[in-house]
Amino acid sequence: MHVLVIGAGPTGLALAVMLARDGNRVTVLERDAGPPPGGAEAAWESWRRPGVSQFRHPHLLLPAVFRTLRTEVPEVLDELTGMGLRQGNLLDGALRSGILDGPRPGDERFTMMDVRRPLFEAALDTVAGRTAGVTVRRRTAVRALLAGRERLPRQPHVVGAVTADGEAVFADLVVDAAGRNSPVGRMLRELGAPGPVEERDEYGFLAYTRYFRAAPGTESHVPPWPTTHYESVSTVSCAGDAGVRSVSFFVSGQDRALRALHREQTWDAVLRLFPAESHWAEGGRPVTGVVAMSGMEGRHRCFVVNGKPVATGIVSVGDAWATTNPLFGVGISSGLLHAALLRSLLRTQDADDRHKLAVRFSEATEEVLGRVRRHLGVWDRHRLAEVERLTHRPPGASAPVDSDWHFRRTLETAKLRDPDILRAVAATAALLATPAEAFGDPRLVERVLALGRPAERPWASGPSRSKLLAAVGAG
Repeated sequence: MHVLVIGAGPTGLALAVMLARDGNRVTVLERDAGPPPGGAEAAWESWRRPGVSQFRHPHLLLPAVFRTLRTEVPEVLDELTGMGLRQGNLLDGALRSGILDGPRPGDERFTMMDVRRPLFEAALDTVAGRTAGVTVRRRTAVRALLAGRERLPRQPHVVGAVTADGEAVFADLVVDAAGRNSPVGRMLRELGAPGPVEERDEYGFLAYTRYFRAAPGTESHVPPWPTTHYESVSTVSCAGDAGVRSVSFFVSGQDRALRALHREQTWDAVLRLFPAESHWAEGGRPVTGVVAMSGMEGRHRCFVVNGKPVATGIVSVGDAWATTNPLFGVGISSGLLHAALLRSLLRTQDADDRHKLAVRFSEATEEVLGRVRRHLGVWDRHRLAEVERLTHRPPGASAPVDSDWHFRRTLETAKLRDPDILRAVAATAALLATPAEAFGDPRLVERVLALGRPAERPWASGPSRSKLLAAVGAG
């Protein structure tokens, strides 16, 4: 079978290698240029991916990524090791800070990678380039989809794509891996299909990041947990490869006062208010200015409506299917799991029955990844509403009662007080277990509530809103 993959990001490249190893011929079309020669630092310094807005933002390559690569594409781990990859563990910070009294059997499942995205994509590109059956064509944008003989009445059947240069590329199956800004929905409508049903949140978060080169002797330091939620700001602290670290501020897209964080002086002034994060920069050398990212609203494209695919011959994977808040770092993990899911389905599903393939893939996607998307979407809506009440609170306004949201907020306090609770949180964060599986023991839930109850506030202790606004104004 010939498979055409649109997009050479992590999901598209990993899928191409998986499918080729099953004996398929795979062509990948990518509008951006490939990684420059010169190794890891050249990929970081010189590679530009205008089609990927989050390319230079931090990415948590969670344990699900490591596990999928080790099982499906282990050569990528070899390439990353050659680039200076540092394997870590999601629990490292908690171990070093004394929250955990030591490692336990099974903690190896939390093994993960500390690497910047450009280097990760460069390693995937190298492996794809030497995999028999895979052809990656860079600087080749897709202009339109090709329609063939209908398999179902009045329903387009996709048989390939047309490049920006007018070349027709035919395939037995087309896979949309073009990311969060995929144009495939528009292209399907141009063929006469209704297009996917798209759900999109009204607004989301903004992120403001700086990278630092760690001071000598501090390379191994990691915080107790990568993410910390304060009253109106969340932070993400990531260790990267080669001693490079990043600190990100995530704020509500409606919090206009904090948009000044895009200025370096303002960003630095705010960082000094957060001792748990500011020590990352102490003695370190900034290697970037402030890298800002918007357009992070949650989005979901449904390609099967009422049991009927909007078109046959095409499926969508990774961010082209759904996006979640980058604060939790599950994007690449979900994408690789999605790619492995499609590969497994193609091994058992008759690829010639395009209707059943589309329906079964949609069902499997919702079963495996849909609950992750919904779980994070609920968190986003509650968190954004909470910040909205804080910043635009009318007299007497109060938050609605939601027991599930209360439990999630309580976890932020309890997880750093109990080793069992922290491991349960880590299992869900790493996409190794569902919340229902991780917290299935009622006794564990009781401990969460008991530990969280004495807390005066549900979020980490940090600067007051007035101090935050003063720092923004001073910057």
